[in-house]
Amino acid sequence: MATFGNGSDTAPPAVRKGRGDTYPDFSSPTVDKVMVEERAAELGKRSIKGPAKSAGLKLAVSMMDLTTLEGKDSPGKVQQLCQKALRPHERADIPSCAAVCVYPKLVPVAKRALEGSTVKVASVATAFPAGLSTLPVKLADVRQAVELGADEIDMVIDRGAMLAGEHAAVHDEIAAVKEACGAAHLKVILETGELGSYDRVRKASHIAMLAGADFIKTSTGKITPAATPPVTLVMLEAIRDHAHATGRRIGMKPAGGIRTAKQALHYLVMVKETLGDAWLTSDLFRFGASTLLNDVLMQLEKERTGAYQGADYFSKD
Repeated sequence: MATFGNGSDTAPPAVRKGRGDTYPDFSSPTVDKVMVEERAAELGKRSIKGPAKSAGLKLAVSMMDLTTLEGKDSPGKVQQLCQKALRPHERADIPSCAAVCVYPKLVPVAKRALEGSTVKVASVATAFPAGLSTLPVKLADVRQAVELGADEIDMVIDRGAMLAGEHAAVHDEIAAVKEACGAAHLKVILETGELGSYDRVRKASHIAMLAGADFIKTSTGKITPAATPPVTLVMLEAIRDHAHATGRRIGMKPAGGIRTAKQALHYLVMVKETLGDAWLTSDLFRFGASTLLNDVLMQLEKERTGAYQGADYFSKD
């Protein structure tokens, strides 16, 4: 089974000419707004109880990228976040999180704190969050983060170019960043709240996957709206169609605005119904989480004991 985007790299056969080069076909289907919103809402009504609920919540924990991306971030804060990622709860049956995501400067701190574990170190790059810098600066940002030890790079696309219809430029920048990543995996942030329509979200997803993304990600978490169920469903359907066309499995990461266990289970239902069980792994699905983990832990304790613990029983970071 191909995981984390490491399957066949065969591209769709259709090509077009642009800037003197040959590009994959950037065309994508028109999204039915009514259908996608109704479908996302309907999947959110599924009731999950008992052992299935507990299993789903533990799976959600294992898929979380614990994230701190603030100007006041410090080595101590990152070390604390890493400890929480390694052991979210004292219960042995609750797994570690998938990754810790930080700014490049703090990658070595996270790398040391997580040494010998399965928890990955992710770093934002490419002039995050606006992405408004020159390509050489963006590539230097990526290379430095990788040299400092990042296992994964979360890049932002040029939304201005995407909105202007400069699809080849968006594709080429992502491809250049992918090359600069070397062995590190690449998550491409679309910042869907700035794209303005489901059609643009669908096309940006398609372009990112053609350019070599290992994951596509909704948002930086710095603007609203961030992740929403309809936007996530549009991206999941793009991943499904790309897998059918190329045999390559791309991961998905909704980020920003997902705060409750109920929401997390809703997203997992969407993944299962759209992509199947193969995507229910941290290799192919992640949550961008800063406040989600504690609510999931509270729900897990309620499932075990029948009573809620107060929020002050859990660390904030």
